[in-house]
Amino acid sequence: MSGPFKNSPRGEDKDVEAGTSTFTDYEYEDSPFDITTTKNAPVERLRRWRQAALVLNASRRFRYTLDLKREEDKKRMLRKMRAHAQAIRAAHLFKAAASRVNGITSSPPTPGGGDFGIGQEQIISISRDHNIGSLQELGGVKGLSGLLKTNLEKGIHGDDDDISKRKFAFGSNTYPQKKGRSFWRFVWEASQDLTLIILIVAAVASLALGIKTEGIEKGWYDGISIAFAVLLVIVVTATSDYRQSLQFQNLNEEKRNIHLEVTRGGRRVEISIYDIVVGDIIPLNIGDQVPADGVLVAGHSFAVDESSMTGESKIVHKNSAKNPFLMSGCKVADGHGTMLVTGVGVNTEWGLLMASISEDNGGETPLQVRLNGVATFIGIVGLTVAGVVLFVLVVRYFTGHTKDANGAPQFVGGTTKFDHVLDDLVKIITVAVTIVVVAVPEGLPLAVTLTLAYSMRKMMADKALVRRLSACETMGSATTICSDKTGTLTLNEMTVVECYAGFQKMDPPDSSSKLPPAFTCKLVEGIAHNTTGSVFLSESGEIQVSGSPTERAILNWAIKLGMNFDALRSESSAIHFFPFNSEQKRGGVAVKSFQPDSSVHVHWKGAAEIVLGSCTHYMDENESLVDMSGEKMAELKNDINDMAARSLRCVAIAFRTLEADKIPTDEEQLSRWVLPDDDLVLLAIVGIKDPCRPGVKNSVLLCQQAGVKVRMVTGDNIQTAKAIALECGILASDSDASEPNLIEGKVFRSYSEEERDRISEEISVMGRSSPNDKLLLVQSLKRRGHVVAVTGDGTNDAPALHEADIGLSMGIQGTEVAKEKSDIIILDDNFESVVKVVRWGRSVYANIQKFIQFQLTVNVAALVINVVAAISSGDVPLTAVQLLWVNLIMDTLGALALATEPPTDHLMDRDPVGRREPLITNIMWRNLLVQAMYQVTVLLVLNFRGISILHLKSNPNPERVKNTVIFNAFVICQIFNEFNARKPDEINIFKGVLRNHLFVGIICVTVVLQVVIVEFLGTFASTIKLDWEMWLVSIGIGSISWPLAVIGKCIPVPETPVSQYFRINRWRRNSSG
Repeated sequence: MSGPFKNSPRGEDKDVEAGTSTFTDYEYEDSPFDITTTKNAPVERLRRWRQAALVLNASRRFRYTLDLKREEDKKRMLRKMRAHAQAIRAAHLFKAAASRVNGITSSPPTPGGGDFGIGQEQIISISRDHNIGSLQELGGVKGLSGLLKTNLEKGIHGDDDDISKRKFAFGSNTYPQKKGRSFWRFVWEASQDLTLIILIVAAVASLALGIKTEGIEKGWYDGISIAFAVLLVIVVTATSDYRQSLQFQNLNEEKRNIHLEVTRGGRRVEISIYDIVVGDIIPLNIGDQVPADGVLVAGHSFAVDESSMTGESKIVHKNSAKNPFLMSGCKVADGHGTMLVTGVGVNTEWGLLMASISEDNGGETPLQVRLNGVATFIGIVGLTVAGVVLFVLVVRYFTGHTKDANGAPQFVGGTTKFDHVLDDLVKIITVAVTIVVVAVPEGLPLAVTLTLAYSMRKMMADKALVRRLSACETMGSATTICSDKTGTLTLNEMTVVECYAGFQKMDPPDSSSKLPPAFTCKLVEGIAHNTTGSVFLSESGEIQVSGSPTERAILNWAIKLGMNFDALRSESSAIHFFPFNSEQKRGGVAVKSFQPDSSVHVHWKGAAEIVLGSCTHYMDENESLVDMSGEKMAELKNDINDMAARSLRCVAIAFRTLEADKIPTDEEQLSRWVLPDDDLVLLAIVGIKDPCRPGVKNSVLLCQQAGVKVRMVTGDNIQTAKAIALECGILASDSDASEPNLIEGKVFRSYSEEERDRISEEISVMGRSSPNDKLLLVQSLKRRGHVVAVTGDGTNDAPALHEADIGLSMGIQGTEVAKEKSDIIILDDNFESVVKVVRWGRSVYANIQKFIQFQLTVNVAALVINVVAAISSGDVPLTAVQLLWVNLIMDTLGALALATEPPTDHLMDRDPVGRREPLITNIMWRNLLVQAMYQVTVLLVLNFRGISILHLKSNPNPERVKNTVIFNAFVICQIFNEFNARKPDEINIFKGVLRNHLFVGIICVTVVLQVVIVEFLGTFASTIKLDWEMWLVSIGIGSISWPLAVIGKCIPVPETPVSQYFRINRWRRNSSG
C-alpha cells in the first residue's frame, strides 16, 4: 500500500480516495454533487446540491437527508430552553439574596405525601432550579436521601415493589416520543410526485373524454387503467418506504438505550437508562453521561461538561457541599463520584428537550449525493427525450401521419371533432409524461437508503450499531484501520500471571505467605483505595468484582493475597484522588487512616516504567526501605521488558508517606492540591496476561488481502505492543519491528508535521501512545489521502474518533463520550466485527452499482424503443400503463431485489473502493450496453417486422398481438437481466441466489404479475392473451440475455474509466482558458 504515496505531498501523488484519478480536489469543485464526505460538511455545501438536483418528489427524495431547517429549529429551541433555565436560576438567586439582606428566613419545606418524605414537585423544583438553600434545609444530600429512603452506600432495595412505588411517585426515566409517520403519510408523500400528479390529471381527462366519445361501457377503460397503474405505483412505493422507516425507528431506539451500572441492595447491577428511578445511587466515571438529574453524593476531582445544556463550553467542577447539582445529558469530564437521582424523564430539562425534538437519521451520505447527481443527469436526458417524443407525435398527428386501427388518418382538418382531438392529445401527453416517469430515476438515490437500512439491520446481528448512515458506506472505502489493542485485538480477560514484590519474583504470583504482613497491608491498602472498581458479595454469597478488566485483574489478585475490601475502606478514607488518565498513564490516591495522629499514604498505580521512574526506594521482604540504585533500577527494567516481550501488561504499585500537617485542610485548597509523585517506594510490579482473540490473526490477514492496512495504536509498553502485533499478524516478523514500522508515541509526536506525514505511511505499531498521538496519526494519514477508520473507547479518544473518516467506539468498554463521537459502535469490542463492517461497507457500494446497472439498462432500452418508434411510425409500442409497470419493476422492486444482496467473501478480494471512483465503471458500461443494444435491436425489429416474423397476418388482431409480445419480451428481458445484475464481474450469476429469499420472492412475484397482466388484464394494460408459442418466443428472447452476458464478460475493458476522458478534456479546456 505504500507505493502510491511515495514522495508525498498531497496533490503531487495518487490519491487513494480518487481510485484511478490523478487530479486534485479543485477540478471537482464546480460539481455540487461531488462531496467525498458529509461528516462535518458545511451547511452551504449541503444546501447547494439540494438546489442543483432535478427532483420530482422532494418530500420523498430528501426524506433521509439532513433536514437543514429542522436543525436550525432544534438549535433555536435549545437556546430558548437554556435561556429559560438560566433565567429561573438567576431569579432564584436574586430572591435568595434579597431574603438574606432583609433577614427573611424561608419556611421549612413541607413533607411530601405518599410513601416518601418529599413530593415530586418539591424535589423537581430543588433540582431544576439548583436551589442549594432548599437542599440544605432538608439536611443536604444525606437528609434528601433519607426522605427518598435511599442508603447512600447500598442504594435502594431495588425489588419490584420498591421500583413501582418510585415510578408512581416520581415518574419513569422515559419521555414521550413523537410518533413515527403512519403508512398513510407515506402514501401521501409518494403521491406528490409531479409526473404522477400529471398522469392522474391525464387519467381524469381521458376518463371524461372517453365516456363522452365512446360511451360509458368502453370509454372508461383508458382513464381507469392509468389511474389504477398510478395507484399501484404509489401503494408499492409507500409500502417499501414505510418498512424502511420502521427499521430506522428500531435502530434509533437501540442508539438511545444506554446501559449503565447502579447500586441497588449493596450490589452493582447493570440496567437500561430507561429503568433508572428517583433515589438510585449511580457511580460515575470519566466519559459517562449523566443519565438523570441528581445531586453529587461524593466525588474526587469531579468535573462535568455542561455545554450540551448551558451552551457554555467551560468545565464545571462539582462538590457535594456547594455545587452538587448534576443535569441529565451532561458528560463527566474528569474524576469519579456517585450521584443520587432526583429527577427522571420529562421532569428533567434533557427529557423535555428530547420530547420536543424528533430523531434524525444522521443526514445524507456521499453516495446519496452522487446518485442525486446521476439521477439529475439522466432526468435531464429523459425530459429532453420526452419533449422530442411529444413534439414528434403532435406534429405527426396534425399533419395526418398518425393512423388509427383501420389505417385511416386520426386527424383530418375540418372533419375530426374537437372532443376526439382533445382525447388523442391527452393520450399523446400521457405517453410523453410516462416516458418521464421511466426516464427520471427518482428511486435511485433512495436505493442507498434501502440498502443502508437493510445493512444496518443485519449489522446489528454482526455486533455493529451504526450511528451515522454515511459511515456504513464510507467503511467500504477504508484504506487503513487504526485499532486499539486491549479488548479489540485481545480478549480483555486479564489475569495477573507474574509478580515481583520485595525485589523477588513470587511464584505463584498470589502466594501471600512469601510477603510479611506489614508489606501486604500497605500493598492491599493501595489497591483497595486506588481503584474505580468494587468488590461485593452476590446473592449466593460469592465474591464478585466490578470495574475495568485491568482493575478486576488486580483486585482479584489482591483478594487472593487476603485483601478485605470493605474493611480496608472502612478503616481509612481517601481524601484526594488523581484519576488515571491515558496521558499520564497512572493514577493516585491519598489515604488517611481513622487512627489518631496517623500519617497519610499516597498510593500510585500505573504503567510500570513510568511509576518505576519516580521510585527512589523499594520495600524488601523484611519491610525495610532500600535505596533504588542504578543497578537495581536496570534489573527491574529488564524484568519489565522481559514480561512485555511475552505480551504481558506491566503495572507498578508504589506509595509514599506524608505528614498529616502537609495536607491542605480547606476543601477548596484540597481540590487544587497536586498529589506528590516523587520519592516513591516501590511495592510490586505485576504482569497481566490478556490473550489475543482467537480469530484476530485471520481477520488481520483478510484486511491485508483486501488492501486495508491494520495499525495497532496502544498505550501499552512498546515491547508488549510488539509481542501482540507479532501474534496478531500486524507485524510479519521480528525484522519488521524497527522504526518507523514500530514506534513510540513520544517519538512520533516529537517530529514536525512534514516528518510525521512522511513516516505515517510505514507505521504498523505505535506503543505508549497518548490519545493526542492517535489524533496526530489520523491527521497525517488523512493528509496522505487515506480513508481512516479508528477504534477508541476512552473519553480522550473522542478527538481522534471525530477526526477520522469512520470512528468506531467500543460497546462494552467505551465511554458515552466516545460513543457519542463515533459513527459506529462495535457492540462486542471485537476486531472481527470491525472487519465485518468493512465487508458490509463494500456490500453497500456493490449493491448500489448492481441496481444502477439494472436500472440504466431498462432506461436506455425503453427510451430508445419509444423514441425510434415514435419518430418513425408515430406510435409507441409501450403504452402508459405498461411503462408504469416497467417503472415499478426497475424502481421499487428492482431496488428491493438488488439492494439487499448480502455481502460475499469476493468483496474482500479487491482493493478499497475509491471515494471518487466513478459509480458506473467500465465493466458496468460494457454489461449495460451489451444488454440494452440487444433489447433495443430485437424489440425494434419486432416493432417494424414483427407481424411477418411472428406469422401474425392471419391473426384477427396482429398489431395488438405484436405489441403485447414486445411488452412481454421486454419485461421478461428485465427479469433475466436482474440475475445478470447480481454478479456484474462474475460468470456464475446464480451463486448464492437461493440464500437471498427476498430476491427469489420478488422474481416470482414479478413473473406472476406479468402473467396476470398479459392474460387477464388486457383491457386495462392494452394487451391481448398470448398462446403458448408467443410465450415461448418472449421467454426465448429474454433467456438469450444470459449467454449474451457471459460473452459480454469476455470482452476486455480499459482500466481508465470512461468518465476520465471527459474530465481530461474538461481539464484541458480549463487549462487553455
